[in-house]
Amino acid sequence: MADKSETNNKRSLDYVLRSGIAGGVAGCLAKTTIAPLDRIKILFQSRNPIFERYAGTFSGAFKAGHEIYKSAGLIGLFQGHSMTLIRIFPYAAIKFVAYEQYRALLMPTRAHETSLKQFMAGSLAGVTSVFFTYPLDLIRVRLAYDVKERTRRPTLSGTIQQIYNEPAALQRMHGRFHVVNFYRGFLPTVAGMIPYAGVSFWTYHLVTQLCRYHPFVSKYTRKKEEDDPMKVISKPPLKTWAELLCGGTAGLVAQTSSYPLEVIRRRMQVGGSLSPDKFVGFIETTKDIYRVKGFKGFYVGLSIGYVKVVPMVAVSFAVYDRMKRLLNID
Repeated sequence: MADKSETNNKRSLDYVLRSGIAGGVAGCLAKTTIAPLDRIKILFQSRNPIFERYAGTFSGAFKAGHEIYKSAGLIGLFQGHSMTLIRIFPYAAIKFVAYEQYRALLMPTRAHETSLKQFMAGSLAGVTSVFFTYPLDLIRVRLAYDVKERTRRPTLSGTIQQIYNEPAALQRMHGRFHVVNFYRGFLPTVAGMIPYAGVSFWTYHLVTQLCRYHPFVSKYTRKKEEDDPMKVISKPPLKTWAELLCGGTAGLVAQTSSYPLEVIRRRMQVGGSLSPDKFVGFIETTKDIYRVKGFKGFYVGLSIGYVKVVPMVAVSFAVYDRMKRLLNID
């Protein structure tokens, strides 16, 4: 086994690999926990004509889920989830690795830690992970949006081919770069990721720091580290329920701060499926949402967003912390 000081050198390849595995596993488990809610939220945000009547009420999410189950069975609730897992492992791995690297760069010691730097590290990590995995997210949304009957369920290859051949975005780039089609809605995604990831990491750090040294929520003891009997363990682990509570709080705050941009992003992502010959940009999409639903249109599905994101972020941070301890990194 590698020396602990070498293992915890954040710039080392060993640390990057271990933190990447921890982040990827955390992301996959978190997304699997809320996969059915994720699909329902996408259908609401994108104003799917079959499910739009259920949007706007808390019970509507359960009614929509029941209808999906009746028409497509249990697998319908997880439609697009395989693509989610393919996307989320590299997304979460890159996000947590990038966060650790940005944090080491901006805050090399505890004396350098500030709220602004925590926010910056989280935001930069979120933007970095989105840049590399956005096409996978677009494909996942298209798969989740499709509500064909059981016998006509969309395929991964068919969806990729459809996006690749959509002419609207290509016309803007003079038909040369097909990859542009896989970045529909990228601008609001980046704009939304800055407050979402920044606030999420910042809130989680703040709440956990407040909780770590309280015996009621942490496993805090005065036990000394074996290699240094004069030193108290600096980061006592939280109890499981406290880890979940801190993560859930971070998710709640982050979701509220960035939700309107998430709605705009979803509408742009499915735009190619609804009107492949017309590329609708950020401003046009914003105006259309406001015209149809007014200000509340930017918060369609927020209640289910809370139900989804609180356990997702809670599981994500809790599993990540547990995986770091399991892989012997700090």
